[in-house]
Order: sequence, then C-alpha cells, then structure tokens
Amino acid sequence: MTRYDAIVLGLGGMGSAALYHLASRGLRVLGLERFDIPHDQGSSHGVNRIIRLAYWEHPSYVPLLRRAYALWRRLEHESGERILVITGSIDAGPEDSATFAGALRSAREHHLEHEVLDAAALQERFPGYRLAPGMLALYQPEGGFVMSERAIVAHVSLAMGMGADVRARCAVTGWEPEGGGVRVHTERESFTADRLVVAAGAWAGRLLPELRDVAVPERQVLIWSRPLRPEFFRPGIFPVFNMEAPEGRFYGFPEYGIPGFKLGKYHHRGEVTDPDAVDRDIHPEDEAVLREAIRRYFPDADGPTLSMKTCMFTNTPDEHFILDRHPRYPQVAVAAGFSGHGYKFCSVVGEIMADLVMDRTPPFDLSLFRMDRFVGGATGGGA
Repeated sequence: MTRYDAIVLGLGGMGSAALYHLASRGLRVLGLERFDIPHDQGSSHGVNRIIRLAYWEHPSYVPLLRRAYALWRRLEHESGERILVITGSIDAGPEDSATFAGALRSAREHHLEHEVLDAAALQERFPGYRLAPGMLALYQPEGGFVMSERAIVAHVSLAMGMGADVRARCAVTGWEPEGGGVRVHTERESFTADRLVVAAGAWAGRLLPELRDVAVPERQVLIWSRPLRPEFFRPGIFPVFNMEAPEGRFYGFPEYGIPGFKLGKYHHRGEVTDPDAVDRDIHPEDEAVLREAIRRYFPDADGPTLSMKTCMFTNTPDEHFILDRHPRYPQVAVAAGFSGHGYKFCSVVGEIMADLVMDRTPPFDLSLFRMDRFVGGATGGGA
C-alpha cells in the first residue's frame, strides 16, 4: 500500500486549492472526491463567486483577502486561464445596516480605495441599480468575481502535473488516526498518510461528527434572468453586489459566462438539509423569493428566467469559518463552515491548510476561526 505524505478529503473549491499547495511543496499527496471534478452537487458550481475587499463581516478577513487576490493571480499565470474578473463591488443597505456600516469600517481600517454613493448617485453611475431612497452603497473598485469551476479545474490539473494522485467518484466512508498519521477508508480501498486535510463542504459533519451541529447544510437557489436592458448588466458597467434590504440580503453579478443577470438571496428560504437528500428541484416559491428583489431593485433585469440552480451553504452558528487543526489530532487540518461567503478565500485557505498540516504557522491571525469556539475534544469520524 502506498503511504502518502498527505490526503485531502474533498476536491471542491477549498480542497482543490489545498491539494495544489501541498503538491507545490513537493509532498506526495492524494486527493479524494466523491463526485466528479468539477461537479454540481455541492457549493462551488454556478460559474462564479463574488470577491470583495471591503469585508463587512469582520475586518480581520481583509488580510486573508489580499493574499487570496495574489494567489488567484498566480493561478491565472500558471494555468493560462482567466480566473479573476474585476468589476468593482457594491456593499449596500441602510446607513446603520451591518452590510454598509461594516464594509465602510473595513475600508477605513485597511485604507481601501472606496466611495460612498447614495441611491441616486449609484443609479447615475451604474444604471442597472435602483436602490430605495435612504440606502447607501460603498463602491470598492477592486471587487469582482472568481470563476469558481475553472479555478477548481486549474488547481487540480496543476496539482496532478506536480505528481498529485487524484481519485474522483471515490466516496470516503471514514477515517481514524493511526500511529501519528491517519488511515482513510473509501468504498473501494483504504489509504494511509502522515497528514490529513478535511475539506468536505456540506459533508464535513459526516467525516467529523463533532461538526454535525456547527457546520449545517442549507439549500440555496440562484436565478439567471434575461435583462430588458442588457447594456446595464455587463461587467464594465455593473459591479457585483451584496445588498441588505427589508426583504433580506441579496447578492448578484453582471451577465458573464452563461446568459443572464445572476442573483441569489442569503439563506434563501431557510431550509436546513441533508447533503445527500437536498431538494434539487426548482419550485415557484424559489423563483418568487428572487423575483421580488429583481423587480424592486433591478427592474431592468426583470426579463424571462434563463436558468435556476440549487447549491448548498454550510453554516456555522456565527457564520465565521472553521480553519484549524483538529483539537485532538494535530496531523489533521479542517476547513469547514464557510457559511455562504467562503469561495473567494479558496486560494489562501488552501495555503493555510498546507501550513497547518506541515506544522507551519500561517502568517495570519486565525483566532476568529478556531474550532474550539464550538467543540472540544473529538474522535475520528465516518459517514
């Protein structure tokens, strides 16, 4: 049996990046994925994901984002693929909302280039927007989006080029510590390694039972609608956005990659789910939730539906990530609970996971992401 330096469980956004970073450091690494590479069963499909620097959730994310941008650019250079598309970004809401006020705090604390626009000024600059009077928008020119599926393919392809062993359609059934390393069981065979990275997305609670109640999958739905004024929804004239409104918090993109203006609502209909039994059908209620926001705030995008897709969030109670070593097994690193805002960080999370399992100290303050804020000691897990 081949013994690996490291095994990565899950090759979505986070796991593919961890695989790449471990392989780039000369380790003999195995990546295991239960579905295809890439696939549409988890949290990383749907063409693209927002990236934004003025991070309202907490200013401590901004140093991670600066490194993420640099690593996305490096991935573009090494793969020859366009991965990062800059459109500018909007964080909008009432002046005292967490979204606007938090983004402004991050921009000021980290000296980010930004402008504050009221609803009228925003519409004049970017005519696809129709914010309600009294809402404010923070515009940050470095925001944009990451091509999520292309990035997974690029990370995995480059890792394989550096010698990584990759097995898709290979579901992990369990793991346990063994002699300072780990043994990982799949439906077909078992593998051993000195180190383990768990980046299993919505399935994290299956492989780490102590996360079952703190990394909780939720059904999410996205829509692509045909713009009535397509010239308002192109990357050069429509920034990506994150908007807090009375109806909820919404996010969206210009038309790119596939036809249509893309929009989603955080915690779409609040549906906690089993990742193996998530409802992937689209229902009239799903479209109604999203149409309400389009009609009110983006009326020039209120044309026919072109696509709708389901995906999953995996939410922690405080909606901050888990990036840490296992509390009992330091040879195991965990990336979980990205709570609907994690993909932009994949490039740097992969690097952090490689540091953690190689006993290096990442050059970031990760105290916000400690696993022990939710759980104490733990044991090996199985699906």
